Amino acid sequence: MRIVLDTNVLISGTFWSGDSFRILQLVEKKKLKCYTSKEILEEYDRVMHSEEIIGKIGDKHLVIKSALIKMIEMCALVEPKRRINAVKDDPEDDKIIECAVEAKADFIVTQDNHLLKLGEFEGIRIVTPEDFLKIQK
Repeated sequence: MRIVLDTNVLISGTFWSGDSFRILQLVEKKKLKCYTSKEILEEYDRVMHSEEIIGKIGDKHLVIKSALIKMIEMCALVEPKRRINAVKDDPEDDKIIECAVEAKADFIVTQDNHLLKLGEFEGIRIVTPEDFLKIQK
């Protein structure tokens, strides 16, 4: 199964246990094929270094750096060739859809309401981590 994880799922799964963490474990065990893009990784890095996250996890730059390296190793990198304008309420989220289309993903896993509202895009289902784990079993 081919998936694209939104940044909020990556962050949640990196620093906290729960559904997002379980999905990352499946990726790490190679039970799922995860795809990402340079734009998603840049956002992941930026959010990890945000005051909000640093305040929650403390000043753990080594943890943050190793998390980014691990994500790069776990996910296949694609370079989206097609620009998509599907998320009218938050065009920044289009990078997730562009990555999924390029990767020919089956699912986008997200906690973002702008993406979830779409439900699917060109046959790619957009679901929460909780719903994905129910489907994936």
